Amino acid sequence: MFTLHMASIVYCIYFQLQCNLYLFREAWLEPMMLTDPSDCCILDGACMQHTPSGMFQIFSLKLAKIHVGCGPVELYGYIAMRDDLDRLLNYVVSFKRDDPIIVEQGSLINMSGPKRGIDSHGNILIEYDMRIKTAEEEKHDLQLIDGASIIVSKDLQKCHTFTSRIYGDCGAVDFTASRLENAVEATLEVVISEVQNSFNLCLSCFTSGLNEEIRLFNGTIGESCGLKRSVVAVVIASWMTLKFKLGAESSSSAEHHCSFIANNHGIFTQKMKTDFALLSVKVTWSTLPRGSHAHSSSSQP
Repeated sequence: MFTLHMASIVYCIYFQLQCNLYLFREAWLEPMMLTDPSDCCILDGACMQHTPSGMFQIFSLKLAKIHVGCGPVELYGYIAMRDDLDRLLNYVVSFKRDDPIIVEQGSLINMSGPKRGIDSHGNILIEYDMRIKTAEEEKHDLQLIDGASIIVSKDLQKCHTFTSRIYGDCGAVDFTASRLENAVEATLEVVISEVQNSFNLCLSCFTSGLNEEIRLFNGTIGESCGLKRSVVAVVIASWMTLKFKLGAESSSSAEHHCSFIANNHGIFTQKMKTDFALLSVKVTWSTLPRGSHAHSSSSQP
């Protein structure tokens, strides 16, 4: 992998020449596209028509270095992936200037995506433009990172995590990721109901036997709600485990776990009754679209 310390126009021109797409649009393809397909070919209980594939999973993003001040900063901007499925922006991080996140050096950056699974058959482009908000006008904001990094998929070890650093004018961001072979897409939806009292919740995910943690949520729950939908890559026939850490200000935290085994298709649910609330988890399995499945969606206007 190498990093391009150039303006966005360099790689945008490259993609325009290659695929002539509307390059600044968000990825068209949705998750769960092949959850319940009508053209399956079943052999020995397995679908041979919609098979697992190579996928790329980002586990975490961290503000590794900051060259201004020594305390928390307000951060906004985006980090997005482009893969061979539609070569459009699949956002992993996206925060507007009027709603920035507050982080400090060493803090994790909350991930709002990806929108769908990330294909790793070809090279992957990570595009980023993250800025530090100042008390002045937008034109005086500081550039944290800006540019693109190319991940050469064939050079990555399968199911081995790596950490790479993106350097910028005012700091650096670390991202930890892995290429997973024979993987499927898991779409996670969590509903919290029967809330007894306000409590703190930290929700993490572990995939495919790897020890790296994917933090899906970290905040306070005060009433019944649904958490943001999350998409995770999981090696077929391996386990994905969700860890719920719940606690109140005046008491110690408790942990609850639930696990799901990866399938090509289908929807699976589990419920957990805790002292704080009822946790309802739905996992929707799908393979990534190929051929006509992908093209029919990527032809949208």
